[in-house]
Amino acid sequence: MQPSEPGPTMGAPLRRIGTGLSDVGRKRQSNEDAYFFDDRLGLYIVGDGMGGHAAGEIASQEAVETVYGMVKRGIGNLHELADPVVEEDAHAACRLMESSIQAATYMVFSMAEMDKSKSGMGTTLSALLVLGEYAVTAQVGDSRIYRVHQGKAEQLTEDHTLIAWQLKQGLITPQEAKKSPHRNVITRAVGNRDYVQVDTGLVKLHPGDKFLLCSDGLHGYLRDSDIAPIMALGAQATVQKFIDLANERGGKDNITAVLLEIE
Repeated sequence: MQPSEPGPTMGAPLRRIGTGLSDVGRKRQSNEDAYFFDDRLGLYIVGDGMGGHAAGEIASQEAVETVYGMVKRGIGNLHELADPVVEEDAHAACRLMESSIQAATYMVFSMAEMDKSKSGMGTTLSALLVLGEYAVTAQVGDSRIYRVHQGKAEQLTEDHTLIAWQLKQGLITPQEAKKSPHRNVITRAVGNRDYVQVDTGLVKLHPGDKFLLCSDGLHGYLRDSDIAPIMALGAQATVQKFIDLANERGGKDNITAVLLEIE
């Protein structure tokens, strides 16, 4: 695990401002997405639930709440990260995010085991925790985290989908991926088993950076060129514009956007 873009140490503390919004979309009857942000804690989460009988809604909400509870209890044992990053501190931060998502996985799995009508329910989770001059990302499933740095957008997380795996292995082309019937097949989720592999990463923060956490109901309609201009709107205007854009382009799924601005 290596931090991306190490830079100079900043003397002034970084201020974080979060905003979030979720919408049922134009095709669904219920909203199975969940989101959370706490600027004081520095935690930002998006989950996209799956499963019948309202199970997806339960899975995403329980998972988000479990991660929040675990991070809130464990963050006091962590050191803030600043250049030069102490590897032991970085690993401790990543372990906290991993263990929090593992706890959510076991919680959702156990709930489904006790209620067979919810068997197989699960959720994606994309989470970001700010610790000083760095942020830790944690990823399961196909929700995403983007960063806009100096006007350029980049995807920080990797989709855990069959399509993404096929593309990575060179088995299909990007053109074939767009038409594939397997576009919605997820290879990792929180809760459909009692364990899941969690991807973590470390990101250097800079004043002016902006982060977008979103469900696939949004990023499925996004073009790369859309992201930076919409993020430049800031705060509530940004998340509302993302919701409106996804609905205008079809709105076939629930749509959730969480914005984090670093000042």
